[in-house]
Amino acid sequence: MVEYQGEVMTWQNCADQADLAVAWLLRRGIQAGDRIGLMAYNHPATVVLLLACARIGAILVPCNPEFEAREAKYIFEHAGVRGVICSPEPLSKVQEATQHMPTAPWQVVIEDDQAGGESSLLKQWMSCKPDTSTRAGLADSTCMIIYTSGTTGFPKGVMHSQRSYLLTAEAFVHRMYLQPDERLMCVLPLFHINALMYSLGGAMACGGTLILIRRFSASTFWQQAAATRASEVNVIMSAAAILARRPEQEYDATHCIRKMFLAPLNQDLLDTFHQRFHVPVLIECYGMTEIPGVLSNPFMGPHKLGSMGCISPHPDPTIARPEVRIMGDDGHELPVGEVGELAVRTPTLMQGYFKDPEQTAASFKDGWFLTGDLARRDDGDFLFFFTRKKDIIRRRGENISGAEIDSAIGSHPDILECASIGVASELGEEEILLAVVPRTGTAITPEMVQAYARLHLSPTKWPRYIVMVDNLPHTGSMKIAKFRLKPADNLRRLATDFSSKELQS
Repeated sequence: MVEYQGEVMTWQNCADQADLAVAWLLRRGIQAGDRIGLMAYNHPATVVLLLACARIGAILVPCNPEFEAREAKYIFEHAGVRGVICSPEPLSKVQEATQHMPTAPWQVVIEDDQAGGESSLLKQWMSCKPDTSTRAGLADSTCMIIYTSGTTGFPKGVMHSQRSYLLTAEAFVHRMYLQPDERLMCVLPLFHINALMYSLGGAMACGGTLILIRRFSASTFWQQAAATRASEVNVIMSAAAILARRPEQEYDATHCIRKMFLAPLNQDLLDTFHQRFHVPVLIECYGMTEIPGVLSNPFMGPHKLGSMGCISPHPDPTIARPEVRIMGDDGHELPVGEVGELAVRTPTLMQGYFKDPEQTAASFKDGWFLTGDLARRDDGDFLFFFTRKKDIIRRRGENISGAEIDSAIGSHPDILECASIGVASELGEEEILLAVVPRTGTAITPEMVQAYARLHLSPTKWPRYIVMVDNLPHTGSMKIAKFRLKPADNLRRLATDFSSKELQS
């Protein structure tokens, strides 16, 4: 069942609502292959729409409701949506984003009636006669297009079939040992693959309960967990780190959470959630929008802290197991311990990038999907992340991981977040520039950051330039968009240059 703000819908209720939504979509002229935009905070309507679109063979295109009109416009235009369903808050941005499209899509608000316009989506559904016969969607029909974060450029539309959705959902049941009485609290947004495929899909596949939280709130997280009797929750590291730093009085020890799915995980967070928050099982994992549900630390162990995990198969042994390789630049598989690009073959693989056959083709080599992530494999077949291939800084003949620098220096208690990038060096290759966002109320200086770097990093990884900034650019899923920091000429002018001190080291 689905629980939302005190209201309960059984899975049968969801199916009955989908019959109404199918009729409503058909009345709107929606056919197989048509795209429907969704720009909404978490709401049961998303669950119903996903089921209804699958029945028709239509495609759901979720979009971050926090996007500005410019960002939403790119997605809606690229996807060619026929209509957009949204929460009340982003309606004006939806209208601005779609007003100049060649064929302007209709817009309907989920919860509240539009002033002087149409009634809400839920009211419109109730005016329809249920359609129980339409079954145009097939296993290999595209059911959703999820746009990537766009950390290296424009977002790409990742297409997933009904088959890959269900296989991913069923595999998540195995990954987290979900039971029919499981209560999964969904705090991540339903425009993200984690919430859509793991939380929602996992709840449906195990026959459990999905507890929808409209928006993540760190201050009320533990109270919500206790009040809803949630047993499992998925979070990202940034949310977990925020929870770890919240005031102790916000913690409610009566919560029932026994399983948490998150990545990446460090010793400090592991200790905090085990010892302070009393969550017994934390599962570290790895996935991408293109290849959900491939790697995970096994639920029953062993658990290797800091690892991406190992192959996470579907519980049905007749379903092909995912395969992974660590590839060198020449395309050959590298031996244990060596760093190379992670390549994957999996039955949950995307169908491709929407309207982008060139990028789709470029993402494969000999049938293997190239993740763009550099990793290594140990002798126990666990994978360990090194960095993004495009997050390598080439300095003095060495390949340096920007992610490693960010993680090491970002652990300083007075730093909210930071980002390292390569900038041109007068000696050739690159120097390291680090942009730092201080925590509110702190007085950290570039000199203090440099001193911290010298304690936690080898000399070749010390940033030459350190600049304090008010904020950093982010993608829709709150990853730092490093490509937007380049060119970095202005940042370099504002930065403290530690070159002379470094040369004396």
